[in-house]
Amino acid sequence: MQIRVYYEDTDAGGVVYHTNYIKYCERTRSQMFYDDGKKLGEDNCHFVVKHIDAEYFKPAYLGDLLDVKTDILELKGASVSVLHTIYRGDEKLFCAKMLIVFVKDFKPTKLTDDVREFFAKQLKK
Repeated sequence: MQIRVYYEDTDAGGVVYHTNYIKYCERTRSQMFYDDGKKLGEDNCHFVVKHIDAEYFKPAYLGDLLDVKTDILELKGASVSVLHTIYRGDEKLFCAKMLIVFVKDFKPTKLTDDVREFFAKQLKK
């Protein structure tokens, strides 16, 4: 997914504020569902982030066009391991490995069959 960096994404020097990289990853992961015709939050089911391991390589700047790539690494009973990588052209700027947990009524629960199937289609071999 491509994301343009706007003024609201940056600090006073025009550099993307560090937490916005994580927002870009979240936005891209949500868009994957929307692109597949799925709605988020149905039946009071959601994903929550349990762990993030993030690494910043180079800054992004006001006006940059970023490519956010999402790879599904592993599926477990109630969780999914996801790798997000952000590029500007061929330059890797940021990557984050996230462990997201499926919850229903704010309690961890087993992935539903349709959610498991959705992620399994995209599982990185």
